Amino acid sequence: MNDNASISWQLATVKDIRVENATVKTFTLSLSHWVAHLAGQYYDIRLTAPDGYQAQRSYSVASEPGQVGEIQLTIENLAEGEVSSFMHEVVEIGDQLEVRGPIGKYFVWQPKRKEPLLLVGGGSGVVPLMAILRHRAAVGAMNYTKLLYSVRSPEHLIYAEELRKMQQEGERLAIHLTYTRSIPEQWAGYQRRVDRAILEELLHTYPETPLAYLCGPDSFVEQVAVHLVNIGLPTASILTERFGPSGS
Repeated sequence: MNDNASISWQLATVKDIRVENATVKTFTLSLSHWVAHLAGQYYDIRLTAPDGYQAQRSYSVASEPGQVGEIQLTIENLAEGEVSSFMHEVVEIGDQLEVRGPIGKYFVWQPKRKEPLLLVGGGSGVVPLMAILRHRAAVGAMNYTKLLYSVRSPEHLIYAEELRKMQQEGERLAIHLTYTRSIPEQWAGYQRRVDRAILEELLHTYPETPLAYLCGPDSFVEQVAVHLVNIGLPTASILTERFGPSGS
């Protein structure tokens, strides 16, 4: 994710903390200077130690743009992540954090785009895709949409209950999970890493060429993008966002 020094830092107050799974939490931040973001954008968080040492990381916004005055950041606790560890182990409701955003103009979706959507996420790469799905639902968009979410096991799912409800209630929307390490009992869905066969099967159902949003670890995004190009999806229809190594 690219830095954007032109956006000013501000104080955000932690309004709520929700546990998503054993290693992921969603933080609701109330902003002193709120600006509506676009689905797919991100914020920087900066921590400053008493000796002046600073650590800074970027996190995708999970909430949809209509959530006025606040944002939600869903953060995975990484083993060597200075900021993520602090957020999980130290931060409490009522604390204040330095943030800046929204940042990013490329990996965004706006309702004026009417193309079908193919959203492919690996691990915590589902976060900005959830912002797109939430925004789509909030504005009543009817784009034919599929989410393909690759995750290690049921215990690693993020937004599990919300995704289940979206699958049941969403119009022209399908949620597809693929488990790469362990599966739920009586699971009949995908049970492997995202490959060309899975993508071809999903793309076969689209009424026209979709706009594809891919987010996850570097290797995951690269492999999925190559598969889509080889299948015949135009490169102009493939938008990618990636981060450092993480299993998915």
